[in-house]
Amino acid sequence: GNSLTDYLAQSDLSEGHFTMFYKDERLALFIDGSNLYAAAKALGFDIDYKLLRQEFMRRGKLLRAFYYTALLENDEYSPIRPLVDWLHYNGFTMVTKPAKEYTDSMGRRKVKGNMDIELAVDAMELAPRVDHIVLFSGDGDFRPLIASLQRQGVRVSVVSTIRSQPPMISDELRRQADNFIELEELKDVIGRPPREHPVEARPVTAVPG
Repeated sequence: GNSLTDYLAQSDLSEGHFTMFYKDERLALFIDGSNLYAAAKALGFDIDYKLLRQEFMRRGKLLRAFYYTALLENDEYSPIRPLVDWLHYNGFTMVTKPAKEYTDSMGRRKVKGNMDIELAVDAMELAPRVDHIVLFSGDGDFRPLIASLQRQGVRVSVVSTIRSQPPMISDELRRQADNFIELEELKDVIGRPPREHPVEARPVTAVPG
């Protein structure tokens, strides 16, 4: 079809910027599980991952959708396990690792499970084969990754929110990205009301360090 028409059809007005997707663009999604979960929870909705994948398949040639989360291995039953299994069977590439449990100086049980390095390595390796990467995270630690992907000619959009208190996305990450997509504006497209009891419970929240 007419590429200008395609382009205009795929442009959404978000935060006053056009978040540009091209139909023939090779696209990959990188989802920081705990960060996206926290952002959606702060906005009062759950993510419907089937709708999320369909939405981005519509926006370009979706090559891969990666989902990163740490898992508590020693629990008899991890509440996030059903979500992980579902995503695995429904076209997502799951990247998981065991979360580490430790006791802090106050005697509180904490969980450590940071997937930033895994996500960064995968994105760097995929960069030569994609045109556009969509990162679902507000974590400012990803700024150097975005800068590197851009130097390799990849456009990077970031999905997070500035409408939570405090905002989930760091300013430097938002400024570095080619496009910022406000998660709340995707609510009608990829959201559903939060469940009363968390069947798809929360991914392990990463503790820095």
